[in-house]
Amino acid sequence: MALFGNKRKSREKKLVKEQALGAPLISVMRPHSVQAEQFRTIRTNIEFAQFDRRVKSFVVTSSIPAEGKSTVSVNLALTMGQTDKKVLLVDADLRKPTVNRTFNIDNDRGLTTLLLEQDVAAGSVIKKISDLGIYVLTSGPIPPNPAELLGSARMRQLIQNFESNFDVIIYDVPPVNTVSDSQIMATRVGEVVLVVREGYVKREEVKKSITALEQVDANIVGFVMNDQPLDDGEYGYGYAYHSEV
Repeated sequence: MALFGNKRKSREKKLVKEQALGAPLISVMRPHSVQAEQFRTIRTNIEFAQFDRRVKSFVVTSSIPAEGKSTVSVNLALTMGQTDKKVLLVDADLRKPTVNRTFNIDNDRGLTTLLLEQDVAAGSVIKKISDLGIYVLTSGPIPPNPAELLGSARMRQLIQNFESNFDVIIYDVPPVNTVSDSQIMATRVGEVVLVVREGYVKREEVKKSITALEQVDANIVGFVMNDQPLDDGEYGYGYAYHSEV
């Protein structure tokens, strides 16, 4: 057990260092790769899972840090934007945001600005990434009370505002087992995609996060399996429905 812990700690350090550079735009930089095709398949699976419901908003999270939730959030947003939908990616990880680094944009104003300054129009803070076909709302300055802000009435208003103006909204939130933010957002949004990094997160950690989400009546639409071995020696992404895990 200690050996597994040491190996994971070493791997987590490497993954966190990579994360500091932002999430890779696989769907854009490598559009013909196996991984990009897998994201398109995941997009289709999520849409199919909700075909009888008019679902607009999704929370993307993981059980523990460094499972790749931000990479999945960004690339799902990009692939959904490729279907001519008006897509908004919201960095609701108010503790360790990455979206601003991913797109190399400033983070002076963002979600926390809209939460704390109600006279600021959302349209003046949301950024359109024209060449990628999506809209982005960065986290804004990191606050001392993320959970309270995400659970506020103002956040509920913003979610309703976003759903009135966009076809799809994807919220990148912190891991379930570290803070309560993801549970709070799940009560606001309801639809959750859980990222699971194969060979990294423990089964009991995934079960714990599922239980935590189910306790707030979140609907887990599926699991994105990260780091699945491919035939060519690389690693890719897969999708599993809740009942299959």
